[in-house]
Amino acid sequence: MARIRHDGPLIIGGGLAGLSAALEAAGALGPDGRVLVVTPEPLLNACSSAWAQGGMAAALSPQDSAALHARDTEGAGAGLVEAEAARALTERGRETVEWLAALGAPFDRDADGGFSVSLEAAHSLPRVARVGGDGAGRAILSAVVAAARATKGIEIWEDGRLRGLIRDVDGRVRGAVIERRGGRLDEVFASAVVLATGGIGGLFEATTNPSALRGEGLALAYQAGAEILDPEFVQFHPTAIDVGLDPAPLATEALRGEGARLVDGRGVFLLGDHPDADLAPRDIVARAVHAARVAGSGAFLDATKAVGEAFPHEFPAVFAACMRAGLDPRVSPIPVAAAAHYHMGGIVADDEGRTTVPGLFAIGECAATGVHGANRLASNSLLEAGAFGRRAGRAAAAEVQPERRPLAAAPAMTDLPPEALAALRAAMTRHAGVVRDEAGLTALLVLIDDLAKAYPAAACLTAARLVAEGALKRRESRGGHYRRDFPDSLPRAEHTRMRAAPAPARDEEAEAATLAALAAVI
Repeated sequence: MARIRHDGPLIIGGGLAGLSAALEAAGALGPDGRVLVVTPEPLLNACSSAWAQGGMAAALSPQDSAALHARDTEGAGAGLVEAEAARALTERGRETVEWLAALGAPFDRDADGGFSVSLEAAHSLPRVARVGGDGAGRAILSAVVAAARATKGIEIWEDGRLRGLIRDVDGRVRGAVIERRGGRLDEVFASAVVLATGGIGGLFEATTNPSALRGEGLALAYQAGAEILDPEFVQFHPTAIDVGLDPAPLATEALRGEGARLVDGRGVFLLGDHPDADLAPRDIVARAVHAARVAGSGAFLDATKAVGEAFPHEFPAVFAACMRAGLDPRVSPIPVAAAAHYHMGGIVADDEGRTTVPGLFAIGECAATGVHGANRLASNSLLEAGAFGRRAGRAAAAEVQPERRPLAAAPAMTDLPPEALAALRAAMTRHAGVVRDEAGLTALLVLIDDLAKAYPAAACLTAARLVAEGALKRRESRGGHYRRDFPDSLPRAEHTRMRAAPAPARDEEAEAATLAALAAVI
């Protein structure tokens, strides 16, 4: 096992949050600074940022404002959005879009050269900056990737998986265990570790996320003592294209913003005939789609009139996904299903990414900064990744490694074998999906317990348990969390907070002797 000292921040994840942090950290450190980015796949692969279709929400039009954007954010979050965090996010909307545009992100423009914006669910005004209709994520991230590759102070490992966090005996995170190609483990010591590890969609059988995203950063942060917030809140996108693919292609919400309608197999509107009925918050729309499918009447997104022949150039990604499946959305409604799409819960972090564990930062979907509450407002995720990712990069660059301390052992996590993972994913979709109840969640926890006995080092089981236990504890329905047995919301909205039980007392003298060689590298 190689032991590597890295004099600068170590960033785990190569999506928009991680690379935004890397660029800002490199700028803050100056020409002699070093930033290390570790990602398991080549950049632009296996990260949700590249798959985002709708765009980036920001107050960009004269009639809009950061305050109005914050109000919509709070309204969507069902009482659990932290107002100060929402303002911190929305006040950085325009500057974040302009920063990305300066890097080369080719946002759509209007006739006057301003940013073209579209309407999405639960926004009171059009404010979603788009690229090529439905290609925002990949186009934005491509510009950021190019900038990161061109920055001298940024080193990128595109074959590294997070396998553990290294702490000292005081609990401070001092580095990470990284598995490189061929199974080699490297211990990388750094002034700060920034988790930008994405969400948990891969824990579910039906998801729009890369299936490799299974909450491993969330699990390791929890095991390291970090506080976890509201893990039960998972957003299910109502219009995953239901053509039997894993993960499921996405039909962007912008289609409904353009007038596409959700219907059952007989053509009856799922949410009523009001023109804006399908632009309700995602949890409401997802439950309507789920109910129609359970009832056997099917769920379809009909864009034949609203988009029709304009599909190939207005929504090229959706059009291509449909055509690959043998479906022409210009003339046929698109079969859809609700699928795991975004994790509102996560590692407690402030707007600079600081967690409750010294030396550990969290940004992007793995973090819970208070801006999403119980139900994320559409297209706020890319904004959060860019805006708070940049702030975290500057904060992490300012971290200084404290005096040498003996290190606590960092057991490496493992993966579940395919059969066990398939069983977990099926159970998560069935019991912790769009509709939940006590019996199902209890059965899910029994399965997780059984799998943990056989595979105790599988971090994805820790992430799944956090979701299931949070959902079982929350005896109400709120936002993305719906309990069949508790369908009403409680009068007062309260957060779920989780922390791992303190580790038993250790013999620090013996531990220091055992790990003396390891401690010497820091």
